Order: sequence, then C-alpha cells, then structure tokens
Amino acid sequence: MGTNQTNILTESGTNELEVVIFQVGTGTFGINVLKVREIIQPLPLTETPNRHEHVEGIIRLRDEVIPVIDMAKVLDYPPSDNPSQDKFIIGELNQMKVAFHVHGVSRIHRVSWKQIEKPGKFYQGHEANTIGIIKMENEMALLLDFEKIVMDISPESGVQTSQVEERTDSERANKALIIVEDSPVLRKMLEDTLHKAGYVSTTVLQDGNEAWLYLTSLVENNKELPDLVITDLEMPQMDGHHLTLKIKESPQLQHLPVVIFSSLITEDLFHKGVKVGADTQVSKPNIDQLVDEIDKLILP
Repeated sequence: MGTNQTNILTESGTNELEVVIFQVGTGTFGINVLKVREIIQPLPLTETPNRHEHVEGIIRLRDEVIPVIDMAKVLDYPPSDNPSQDKFIIGELNQMKVAFHVHGVSRIHRVSWKQIEKPGKFYQGHEANTIGIIKMENEMALLLDFEKIVMDISPESGVQTSQVEERTDSERANKALIIVEDSPVLRKMLEDTLHKAGYVSTTVLQDGNEAWLYLTSLVENNKELPDLVITDLEMPQMDGHHLTLKIKESPQLQHLPVVIFSSLITEDLFHKGVKVGADTQVSKPNIDQLVDEIDKLILP
C-alpha cells in the first residue's frame, strides 16, 4: 500500500487532516498522512549494536538506510500475533526518515482537528505519546506524537538549546512573542531556548483555538498585541495552518508576523504555508534558523 499525496492533500487552512489508521496489538492509532512517505511490507533487518530498546535495527530502502522503530515496544504491547499482516510505515519528520513497524494498516481517514480531543491522563497510559483522541463514526483512535517518539529515542533530533548563542540585548527582550505548541515537552524546550536567545517575553498557548481566542480577546479589549506568533502545525481543535489563515484574514491582526515551526515543513508542503499567508516557515529542529527568522521579521 502506498499513499498518493497529490490526491489526498486537504486544501490549505481548512482545519482538516488525513490520517492513516493502523493497528498495534489491540489498539487503534493514527499518523498524519503528511508524515507518511510510503507503506511497505517489512524488509530484512540488520541489527545494530547498542541500539535503543525501541529500535529493531536498520533497513535499506533503495539507497537509504532507515532505522526501524518497533511500535509494539513503544506502546507496551506484545509482539504481533500475525506477522504476515505487519507493515512498515515509512515516515519523514524533523528532516529524517524512520520506519515504524506496526501490526496492520486499515485505511486513510479524513477528519477535522475539531474531532480531535486532547488526551486525558487516564487514557490507556499512552497520553505522553499522544497528540489527541480521534473521534470517528464508529471508533476512536489515538493520533500519536511521532516527534516525541523519535525524540525519546534520539534526543538530538529535537530542539537543541546548544544551537543558540546566549544573548541579553534589549532589542530582543522588548519584543513579545506567542508560542503555540501542543507538546508540553517542546513548549518548554522552545520557550527556554528563546529565553536563552534573549526573547524573554513569551506567552505559551496549547493549540490554535486557544491562541485564536487569546488574540481576539486582546483585540476586543484594546490590549497591546504581541510582536510575532510562532505556531506548530499539528494541534487538536485548530491546526497551525488554520490559525495562520484566520490571523491573516483579520483586519486587526493581519499585520502580525506568523512563523510556522514544524516537523512537517517539507518541499511538498511549503506551498500550504505560503497559501495561508505565513511570513516564514522553519523546519524543526532548526532553532538557530528560527531565531534568525524572528530577528528579520521584528527587529529594526
């Protein structure tokens, strides 16, 4: 099974996404189609020494060497009952390719981010690896946070504070930034890194809907607006593309620079951010480039 992204990409800014629904053990899960390059039958594995417990080994796919993550181990399920049904989902995020070993792939499903709720702490113990709970007609699935899954295995794939020079100049300190990011780990990492760079006035918000309500309340109450918005793309309730579109369609907010900072900034998807009016787009984990782009947009 492969994915034909040309046919299934949703229109820019509609607050919809396509998810590939897959199975691991008795659980049903989802991955954003935009992270999926292809879905293949399992290939022969080469084991590597001193590998992380969630990594099965590496495969060679055409001319690329790709690590394989055993999703059963990540999610604490037993091995597959029927290995002949197993699949490798070849994903691309944070500028790297990874094969996710799952026990079956069922279909592609289109949903609105409004159908995705943040996970409660009671939900099967998977909340740390979950973006949200997808409510479909006859079932529910967990939309997994593949960024976090990969970062837990390979911390260097995440945002690195060491990439940023420590600064304390007043030009940066006087600028107010909004950070819109649903992952608590990445929120804290991003805020700490921006503070280190000298951008110490930050407001962090958990999703696009929360950010939109916050911005519109500032307008309605004649409060001072921030100087810039940094937004992730994958977020429950309202994604980053839809938030950007709403900001750029608002007469009171359209002047506000918006930077999309996401693991999904690939060549194929760059045009979506342009279409909704993003001022610039930076691929995670390039935090040093993010700081440079912020400087260009709001410093004299």
